[in-house]
Amino acid sequence: MKPRQIHTLHRPAAKPNGQPPCLFVHGGYMDSRCWDVNFLPRFNAAGYDCVALDLSGHGQSEGRERLDRFGLDDYADDVLQVMAKLPRPPILIGHSMGCAVIERVLECQGAPVAVLLAPVPTSGTQGSIMSLALKHPDFFAKIPAISQGEMDEASLLLMRDIYFSPDMPPEGLLQFAHLIQPESAEAAADMAGLGYRSYRSRPELPVLVMGGQFDAVFPPSSIGFTALRWNGDFKIIPHCGHMLMLDHPWPKAAAEILQWLETR
Repeated sequence: MKPRQIHTLHRPAAKPNGQPPCLFVHGGYMDSRCWDVNFLPRFNAAGYDCVALDLSGHGQSEGRERLDRFGLDDYADDVLQVMAKLPRPPILIGHSMGCAVIERVLECQGAPVAVLLAPVPTSGTQGSIMSLALKHPDFFAKIPAISQGEMDEASLLLMRDIYFSPDMPPEGLLQFAHLIQPESAEAAADMAGLGYRSYRSRPELPVLVMGGQFDAVFPPSSIGFTALRWNGDFKIIPHCGHMLMLDHPWPKAAAEILQWLETR
């Protein structure tokens, strides 16, 4: 397969700590810039060399015109392609869909450690879809407009209720509107069917699974099984929603990850 042109953000550490680089994998409907708001500067300050990629069809990477044809296996190939160019095997840090991508990467490529933030549940997204449809019946009808960055007051409130903590002011979400884009139909189908997929292997490595107390997409009760699968550590960030790297308590999430990495 011909390699795709994958765009990356590289934020070198000013004072390297000697640890492996961190490779950040974004979730659905976003691109690498979601990490550059808070996490990349914070991890740089801690001495980590940081790289974040745009998955195929996202951000500045190749393939936007055929986005709906990319599945999780394609995204895993993107990550493997970037990993191959790094000087050392990286620490893998993913969010939501990006965690499902990392889990596929780990089937064929080792890593020092992995951090999975608000991961797609082992059972897939069907339960989440049903729950969101019942609690927020307008959400799925609004996704096409929201994914194009078109938000009215009702959309902002909806995004706050689903993705952020209750104390996030809706108008504060406007600063993130430019980060949103459409997601692949193929990748969405892959996530819905995760519960029916058998993983080829499960390597032994330290894994941290982290969720937000107020995550309406993948509540804490739904992601604990991911920690069990990997025999990993499990942490919940109080007063935080699904967007652990953008919500108000992001400093707590970053601090917990950095403290955990120091012990590995």
